Amino acid sequence: MPLGAPDPELAVALLTGDRPSDDLIAEASRLRNEGHGTVITYSRKVFVPITTMCRDTCTYCTFVKPPGAGGEYLTPEDVLAIVTAGDELDCTEALLTLGDSPEDKWPQAQEFLDAHGVETTIDYVVQMSELIRSETRLFPHANPGILSEDQIRQLRPTNVSMGLMLENISDRLTEPGMPHHNCPDKVPSIRVETIRAAGRQMVPFTSGILVGIGETHEEVVDSLFALAELQAEHGHLQEFIIQNFRAKADTRMRFSPEPEIPYFVRVVALARWILGAEANVQVPPNLTDDFSVYLDAGINDWGGVSPLTIDWVNPEAPWPHLETLAQVTASHGFELRPRLPVYPEYLTSEWIDPQLLVDASARSDAGGYAAIDTKVSA
Repeated sequence: MPLGAPDPELAVALLTGDRPSDDLIAEASRLRNEGHGTVITYSRKVFVPITTMCRDTCTYCTFVKPPGAGGEYLTPEDVLAIVTAGDELDCTEALLTLGDSPEDKWPQAQEFLDAHGVETTIDYVVQMSELIRSETRLFPHANPGILSEDQIRQLRPTNVSMGLMLENISDRLTEPGMPHHNCPDKVPSIRVETIRAAGRQMVPFTSGILVGIGETHEEVVDSLFALAELQAEHGHLQEFIIQNFRAKADTRMRFSPEPEIPYFVRVVALARWILGAEANVQVPPNLTDDFSVYLDAGINDWGGVSPLTIDWVNPEAPWPHLETLAQVTASHGFELRPRLPVYPEYLTSEWIDPQLLVDASARSDAGGYAAIDTKVSA
């Protein structure tokens, strides 16, 4: 039975199990097929951890390290080594991930930046983005945390797209005892402003939610509707990541329960219903053993998958072999196709800096998908 227009009250009922999930799954599949047919995409990437230092202390994170215990910056030589190796494997995306403003907390961070002739970590990301563009065929996708509008403007000439996870719209998760307490960059209103600023600067942008960090059903629904509203403002949210929390050793949330897969499947399907047929909805395939369940829940993208580098945010979870990803996708009646970090519908002069557009178009086929030299392999 069709569910009709997205409704917050009905969404909560669908999530809590007060309504059968079959209708939701059917509607999510229908909407995905309407918007994307049988094509499932992925981005062939290398993960470039610009710095593992950060001023935040999220209780579930193992990416961030203090100086002397793994907290450091990649040098330009390090960055170039990674992206050059990725270029040889026909990767198209250099995912630049880092902590928020580590120089505000750690003197060692400022010392590194001073030694490399820049004032801030974002200035260094700009510098590394320019290096990647000048030396390889890869396209940077910056995921550097909170950004001002001016910083987004500085990154736009070298980054075909950027990203920042909303994670959740609820301020409650920043209160004492919650995962985002004492994390200035996880305040929802601040993250929303970065997302809005990217829209004003016409940057194809990735955002999404993190499920299982202590949020309520209502907060999941509120977060999805918040993303839908942000997309309605500027149309720049090219991709919505629905990510399941995974408990990690050596974190304060190491004993926290992970979301059960049937529940998380409902969240994914709910995202498709709320965000609509045209939305690009992604679930990372390396965080679930049987990731094929998300194909029935309405996704149309697997996100970045690397034939070279680990997932630095989830180092315990290896990427599926790209041939396996293709086989699983095909076994459910879909075709796996590589894309650039920017989705085909955003590959226009409205969204992409002129020289970047020339180069991105040269690495695309007639449909705007990535034209890579090698067959799917890893």
